[in-house]
Amino acid sequence: MELLNNLILGFGVAFTPENLFYALLGCLLGTLVGVLPGLGPVPTIAMLLPITYVLPPIAGLIMLAGIYYGAQYGGSTTAILVNLPGETSSVVTCLDGHAMAKNGRAGSALAIAALASFFAGSVATLLLAAFAPPLAEVAFKFGPAEYFSLMVLGLVGAVVLASGSLPKAICMILLGLLLGMVGTDVNSGVARFDFGVPELQDGIDFAIVAMGVFGFAEIMSNLEQKEHRVDLADTIGPLYPNMQEFKEAWPAAVRGTALGSMLGILPGGGAVLSSFASYTLEKKISKHPERFGKGHPAGVAGPEAANNAGAQTSFIPLLTLGIPGNAVMALMVGAMTIHNIQPGPQVMSSHPQLFWGLIASMWIGNLMLVVLNLPLIGIWVKLLKVPYRILFPAILVFCTIGVYSLNYNTFDIFTTACFGMVGYVWSKLKCEGAPLLLGLVLGPLMEENFRRALLLSRGSYMTFLERGLSASLLGVALFLVIIVALPSIRKKREEAFVEEE
Repeated sequence: MELLNNLILGFGVAFTPENLFYALLGCLLGTLVGVLPGLGPVPTIAMLLPITYVLPPIAGLIMLAGIYYGAQYGGSTTAILVNLPGETSSVVTCLDGHAMAKNGRAGSALAIAALASFFAGSVATLLLAAFAPPLAEVAFKFGPAEYFSLMVLGLVGAVVLASGSLPKAICMILLGLLLGMVGTDVNSGVARFDFGVPELQDGIDFAIVAMGVFGFAEIMSNLEQKEHRVDLADTIGPLYPNMQEFKEAWPAAVRGTALGSMLGILPGGGAVLSSFASYTLEKKISKHPERFGKGHPAGVAGPEAANNAGAQTSFIPLLTLGIPGNAVMALMVGAMTIHNIQPGPQVMSSHPQLFWGLIASMWIGNLMLVVLNLPLIGIWVKLLKVPYRILFPAILVFCTIGVYSLNYNTFDIFTTACFGMVGYVWSKLKCEGAPLLLGLVLGPLMEENFRRALLLSRGSYMTFLERGLSASLLGVALFLVIIVALPSIRKKREEAFVEEE
């Protein structure tokens, strides 16, 4: 009954004209960035982060969340029609989705992707509403030692589940932790690592790093790529699957929803890992694995359900524990801190309208996306005709204005440009920016809880092992490190992200 009352409160908040507008805007922008190759939810949310300064907290978070799960929908459109993944998690959708399109079943593939996404998003949102309150109650029992150990586990999980090299992911996390130490020490008031630059005494703004590493660097990386131009004259065909395709697709959608819901909760998991894992699972359990890659409906339904479920459930650790599980959730932390909202279990009690309004908006947003994606497919595909030489400079101007609006300081623009150039070099070296962002977000929180735990224990480092929950979390982190260091596991981990490319 309490859950029902909370959902009624949430829908009352989400159904206001203002919040409905921002949910629609987020879904539109998410679909747009999902359709356009080269863009994605991380750089887009990084670019739009400054806008949340002028929006109410609930409206801003609803819009950013809509961009995130909307991009999962939009990415499947170009993956199916033109064999270009508009978003990273849509890479595996290209395999069978585009094959179905070449077989004259593009409309069927698009319908399967949209319906599987809607089903997964709705179920995952229900799981979020059901499991978030009890998890938040458990989180209230956490002390500084437990929070520190949980963040260590989160960073280790991000390294283990990163798609690139393990050493590079570790280095990026360590660099993020170091960047988080720049600024004035909260306990002593002494400036650290500012090199005499007054603008660095307040630390490096999270939005500046995110916009540079993901926004500016992404633009530079895409400008050097050859533009893809496709023939859009082919008909899409009927927008519904036949009975045989439906029978093959719905079990895969159910399995993808379950798998994505579990992996989305893990640090470093989310949509990308879920889609790859689902495709691998469907191929392993299929009686006819040879059909995959040639237009099997399960190869579309499973990954599309998994990436949407993973996108939704990745909000669970953020809203209950205050721990961002991936780069998008780290950006959501930035959006919440802009409005002086501390992510964690207290959000549910101190800001119930925000918490339940955000959850209710996800149901509304998923319904909006089904309505938007199928009838407007022709419009979305025509956006692929926009030349990169026009699209990306316009985005760059928008980013620069957004950065300047943070503090009305040109130093921020130059800092963002520096991070953009460094991020471009990192992309060439195959270094992921997401672990850096997680390190930057969690670094100050880890330091604060580490020092607080030592103060409470009078300087005893054993407090992290003497407290049962803290020791258990550190034990799990150590177990993950040992497991991933095994040669056979490391080899399988590396193959997981390239096997189907």
